[in-house]
Amino acid sequence: MARVLFINAGSEGHINPTLGVVQELVSRGEEVVYFCTEAFRERVEKTGALVRTFDDQKFIKAFIAGGRNYLLERVNGLLLTADVVIPAVLEQIKGETFDYIIHDAMFGCGRLLAQILKLPAISSCTSFAQTKVAFDQSLTHLYRTAPAEIVQSIEDSYQSLTAMIKQQYGVEIDSPYEVFCNPAPLTIVYTTRAFQPEGEAFDLSYKFVGPSIALRSTQESFDLAAIEGKRPIYISLGTVFNGSIGFYKLCLEAFGHTEHTVVMAIGNKVQVSDLGEVPSNFVVQSYVPQTDVLAQAKLFITHGGMNSTHEGLYYGVPLVVIPQGADQPIIAGRVVNIGAGIELQMKDLTANQLREAAEVALSTTASKEAAAHMGESFRSSGGYRQAVDEILGFASGI
Repeated sequence: MARVLFINAGSEGHINPTLGVVQELVSRGEEVVYFCTEAFRERVEKTGALVRTFDDQKFIKAFIAGGRNYLLERVNGLLLTADVVIPAVLEQIKGETFDYIIHDAMFGCGRLLAQILKLPAISSCTSFAQTKVAFDQSLTHLYRTAPAEIVQSIEDSYQSLTAMIKQQYGVEIDSPYEVFCNPAPLTIVYTTRAFQPEGEAFDLSYKFVGPSIALRSTQESFDLAAIEGKRPIYISLGTVFNGSIGFYKLCLEAFGHTEHTVVMAIGNKVQVSDLGEVPSNFVVQSYVPQTDVLAQAKLFITHGGMNSTHEGLYYGVPLVVIPQGADQPIIAGRVVNIGAGIELQMKDLTANQLREAAEVALSTTASKEAAAHMGESFRSSGGYRQAVDEILGFASGI
């Protein structure tokens, strides 16, 4: 039995794909110590891992302090989280030993902790993987388009932060790519090479294991029997971008009193009472058991987060993607590129446009076939079990 140090942060999209992996590691005899924020303690503890936490408010404040407008500002934000994460981890594992570290591909200063602790490292990539060439191209775009004085200020901050961290922790930081993507000798990517943009560009140290979709406990407040056999349209903007009363009212207008059964998850920022009269063909709740609903759905209207997109396609459901931010425009473009759905823009979106897009997706054989084909490839890729095969294979060679 090996002792595993798992470093993550506090985001649904970064935590959820790892839950099946950790549970499988534990079931195969590994002892896992998992660092995240307090909000995810209960969820991670159910996997059998020992959970330890760091201050989520300090973490978020540090990350945002780097700036949000340019890629290198986000790099600086990740560097600023070092003084939140690293001391918290080192203090809580003092006197303990580990055989290897698994760290998130973005958050948690994983590459730095691997150096400090001198541990073999595995990167857990919950979005699309990124090559250094592609990252550097994005960075070059900043230098070409942003005002020179802004670029200089951001660059000066980057140089100052890296110098301070190198001196304080005795680590090497050779490029912004290392900070942002946390490369490691083994990278587990929770998608398939076929869905990954330019999948052929990645060498064999990147293991594309497919979506890590583990069974989750069904919410007792949701009556799955009420939608059984009705093939609902499912609508959700995820857990971060879920505060748009206007969008939810637009959905009621688009699909209310139609032949479609509609399940709509609105999150905790909006109350059902805020929406006015809810048509009888709608089921509206703050949260629903997403994978259970998708297993019965005929269409998924989504923000295009990586987890949601994977889960929809896993069950062969065509998508209407309305990206809200982060990597969602890239994911939406990939869905369109493989023919499994339609992309819409939230700005100036009308009920007619949404309804028409849904009807096109539902009536187009090609989109249904593309979603079904991708779902089949996802289900056969191995998921969290394949991830653990790769991890233990790597660990056995250490």
